[in-house]
Amino acid sequence: MKLSPSSSSFLDRYFSFISRRSPFDVFLFNIALVCVIGSGLYLLIVINAQYITSVPSSGGTIVEGIVGTPRFVNPVLALTRADQDMVELVFSGLMKLDESGNLVPDIAESITRSEDGRTYAVKLQQGIRFHNGTEVTSKDIAYTIGLIQNPDLKSPLRGNWDGVVIEEVDNYNLTIKLEEAYTPFIENLLVGILPRDLWSELPIEQIPFSQNNTEPIGSGPYQVSDVLRTPSGLISAYQLSSFDSSARAKPNITTLVFNFYQNEDQLLTALKARQISGTPSLSTKNLAALAEDDYRIIEEPLPRTFGIYINQNRIVALRDQSARHALSVAIDRTALVESALDGFGIPITSPVPPGFIEVELENTDASTTPPVDGTEQARTILLAGGWVQNENGNWTKKVGDENVTLAVTLTTANADVFTTTAEFVVEAWKKLGVEVTLIQFEQTDLVQNIIRPRDFEAVLYGADIGRSIDLFPFWHSSQKNDPGLNIAQYTNIDADALLEKIRNETDTTLRNEAIRSFERIMKSEYPAIFLYTPTFGYVVDTDVNISQLLKISRPSERFANVHTWHVRSNNVWPVFSSQNSLNN
Repeated sequence: MKLSPSSSSFLDRYFSFISRRSPFDVFLFNIALVCVIGSGLYLLIVINAQYITSVPSSGGTIVEGIVGTPRFVNPVLALTRADQDMVELVFSGLMKLDESGNLVPDIAESITRSEDGRTYAVKLQQGIRFHNGTEVTSKDIAYTIGLIQNPDLKSPLRGNWDGVVIEEVDNYNLTIKLEEAYTPFIENLLVGILPRDLWSELPIEQIPFSQNNTEPIGSGPYQVSDVLRTPSGLISAYQLSSFDSSARAKPNITTLVFNFYQNEDQLLTALKARQISGTPSLSTKNLAALAEDDYRIIEEPLPRTFGIYINQNRIVALRDQSARHALSVAIDRTALVESALDGFGIPITSPVPPGFIEVELENTDASTTPPVDGTEQARTILLAGGWVQNENGNWTKKVGDENVTLAVTLTTANADVFTTTAEFVVEAWKKLGVEVTLIQFEQTDLVQNIIRPRDFEAVLYGADIGRSIDLFPFWHSSQKNDPGLNIAQYTNIDADALLEKIRNETDTTLRNEAIRSFERIMKSEYPAIFLYTPTFGYVVDTDVNISQLLKISRPSERFANVHTWHVRSNNVWPVFSSQNSLNN
């Protein structure tokens, strides 16, 4: 290698300068030179550490464990958690959830709702393909919804599509028409779409038995690449590979493996042995036991509320508002969540589960954060309401034309979470001086023989409100009788008007304000005593980087943004990070 004249001249002058210096000067000069070079290198390291950024890179594998065996990996028939988890990954719908928990187009390019809220004009993206290479068109959407509506198939989603008419305009446009405006309807557009060509030749009675249910083909971010079965033919594991569609970004994680276990003990053993890197299937007891170990536990609320519904037609004492208020205040909900859910829940005093609407709800009062002695506050409320405590500790009052004792028969299901919750409530009420009788039934008997005929004084039960917060079925006066879900038989003209607005209002701000107004009415009248919202606990390895899980309505929706997850990353300068984002 030859040096340029300029660099040769510089080196000659440098060595000539050094040769004329004394040994001591040379020593000092070299020390100074080393310090300058060292300082420069240190500065570069500091700047690099300050401005370098980590970006996801493709590759890697996640292995999850699930209790249960998938049978219907089919969005039209899926029932179990195992089914729903696979459906979420293999199929995609007209819409999906974004990282903020809001609905955004997926297969659809755009969805336009008419002013009267009864018609949805859907325009599909072109180039969205199923895993077998065929393009998704309006025919596939119409076919899938037609299957759901077919009474012979008995799809669990059929009720969501009653009276809905689908009209194909062309390959990429269709309209969806409703009999009447119903704002929460848009949630139904999350349903996965089946490839018509693969299913349409099967008679309806053969669809539940088709091999397509366990070796599915959809248009989701992952496709089935391998299925493992036990000697008896049951599926023991699925291997999914990321699906490279030119119309959408390819997921970062290359492979997802799902191992299926017969029970939670087997699953827990596999987790502790590091045979799996995550699971959504642990009970709150086992989740709490893992909290101090080397696991990451993600916790998010589900749109469900547990509460005690009061039948004032059957119990005169609880027609008195002060009695209902006192019973509510007597319950330390924070301690209840720890006792019944091992801390995996949120105390509530509202029919609206927290975290699902933008308006901040007034979900905290003395019932949620009781004073040092909540029982004393409850006693104060009873005394102010005209109740008298006799020498036996019982409370009595004249309600209407009757002299009544504050006594309650509490009915609930014979299941662990209900038993623990009910026993906690009974103890709190007895401490207040309330006579309480606890009766429990098997779940089916409770629904058929107690809830449907409204044959109870107070019933502890859970309600699945849904992400859209549709409170109408649970509280509108038109739903007082079976099959309506207004089991407290609550009637209030102002509340009815608000519930109708919540169901039909298309403006999000106005709708949320109506929800808050309805909540205020409920909190002033105590037709039910709301206790807690359960949270979903998801265990994942600390090396797995996942996006936020906001406003999920069921555990399978943890995969709503799975394409952004990653287990590998590269450290780059921000300019290259921006370029990488553009490429994705």
